[in-house]
Amino acid sequence: MDAPSAVLTPRELVGEAPPSPAGPLSEQEARGLPAPPEIPLSARLQVLRFNQRQIQFVFRARRELGEVFRMRGDGSPVITSHPDHVQSLFTAKPEQAPSLTGESPLRPIVGPNSVLTAVGPRHMRQRRLLLPPFHGEAIERYAEMIAGAADREIDGWPVGRPFALAPRMQAITLDVIMAGIFGIEGRPRRGTPEHGLRQATKWLITASTLPAAQLVELMNIGREEAVGIAKAGLAMLDRPTYQVIRARRAAADLEDRRDILSLLLQARTEAGEELSDRELRDELLTLVLAGHETTANQLAWTWERLVRTPAAYERLREAVRTGDAETSAAAVETTILESMRSRPVIPIIGRRVMVPWRLGEYAVPADTPVTMSILLVHHREDVYPDPYAFRPERWDDNKPGTYTWIPFGGGVRRCLGAALAMAEQRVVLEHMAQRLDLEADDPAPEHATHRNVTMIPSRGARVIRRR
Repeated sequence: MDAPSAVLTPRELVGEAPPSPAGPLSEQEARGLPAPPEIPLSARLQVLRFNQRQIQFVFRARRELGEVFRMRGDGSPVITSHPDHVQSLFTAKPEQAPSLTGESPLRPIVGPNSVLTAVGPRHMRQRRLLLPPFHGEAIERYAEMIAGAADREIDGWPVGRPFALAPRMQAITLDVIMAGIFGIEGRPRRGTPEHGLRQATKWLITASTLPAAQLVELMNIGREEAVGIAKAGLAMLDRPTYQVIRARRAAADLEDRRDILSLLLQARTEAGEELSDRELRDELLTLVLAGHETTANQLAWTWERLVRTPAAYERLREAVRTGDAETSAAAVETTILESMRSRPVIPIIGRRVMVPWRLGEYAVPADTPVTMSILLVHHREDVYPDPYAFRPERWDDNKPGTYTWIPFGGGVRRCLGAALAMAEQRVVLEHMAQRLDLEADDPAPEHATHRNVTMIPSRGARVIRRR
C-alpha cells in the first residue's frame, strides 16, 4: 500500500468522485440492469484469499473488474467502493438495508443484546441508551484519565532496543476502558471482582491474537451462543463481570458516579424499563472488545506510518513541542485523520439489501449482502490524489467527507464510541510526540494481518526509542 509520488499542495489533496446512481429499485427496474461482474475464482479459494490477504484481494478485483464486483457462490456479497453507493446504504431505511453486524462472527461472543449485533427497533433502543456516556462533557472528563494512563505506560518503555507498540497501546487502552467503562481506576486488589475482571479481559484479548483464534472463530460462526474454548473463556470473563454489575447496582453512590456502567444502570427506556444484567453484560463486553483493540491498533498503525514518513513525523513533533495548543491540536488531528484513512483498522462494513438495489450501472437482487470496502473508498485517486502516500497535510484545509472517510461507518450504525476513540488517540498521540523520539526498527513497512474483523500491523508496529 505504499507507492512513490509527487508532492501535491493541500488544496489538491481531497476531491470528489464522479456521480454514480445508487438506491432501491423495483423488480422491473432491476431486470433492466446487469449484475456486477464476478471474481473468477472458486468460492473456497476466494474466501481464503479474502480472509488472509484482503488488501491484495480487493485492490486486484477493483483493478480488473471496476468499483463494483461480486464474490462467487450463493449468498456471497457484492463489494463496492463508490461514495454514492456508500451514501445510499448509510441513508437507507433500516428495514431496506439492515446492518450485517447482526450476522457478525462476534455475535456469539458479545451476545444478541449488544448495540453491535442488534438490528431494527432493538438496535435503536440500545443506541439511545448508550448515547449520553459518549458525548460532550462525558468525553472531556475522560481526557485527564487517558493522559495519566499514557504517561504511566510511557515511563516504562525501554530505550535503545526494539519493542512492539501494539501491546503497549493495548495496555493504555485497557486502563482507559477499566476506568471509563467500569469505573475501576488503577490496579485493583488481587482477589476482588475488579481484579478478576481486569485479568480475564487481558486474557481474552491476548487469546484472540493466537493462531488458534481463527479456528475458534470458525467454530462459532452462525451460532447464537459460544461453544468450545470460546465458551470457556467467556465464562471466565462473565463471572467477575456479573459480580461487578451486581455490586454497582447496589452501590449507595451510584447516582454520583460517571463511569459508563453506572450511567447505564441509571438509564431507562422510553417505557421506563432498565437494562437487565444480561443486557448490561452484552453492552459492556462490546465496548471492551470494540473499543480496546481497535483504538490500540489504530495508534500502532499511526506510529508505523510516522516512523517511515520522516516529513510527517517531524511536522507533528515540531507542532506539539512549540507550546502552542492550537498548532499542536491541528497537527495531531490531521495525523489521526490520515492514519485512519490510510490504515483503517476495520477494513470493510456492510448491509443486507432487502429490496433490489442499484449500484451504478449494475443491479443486485433483494436479500444480497452489499459490503463497502473502507480500504478502497479511502484509496480512490479521484477523491484522494496520491492515495498511497501518508500525507497529514491533505487535511489542513479539508474536513472528512461523510461518505469518503468512513472508518467509523455511518448512518444509524455509526460507531457509538467514535468520540471516545478520537479523544483517546488525540491525547495519547500528543503525549507520545512530546516525550519520545522513535524510529523504525526496519525501514520496510509492516504488512497488514487480518484478525477477526480487524486489520493490524503484522509485527505490532515495532520501533526503537531514542529518547
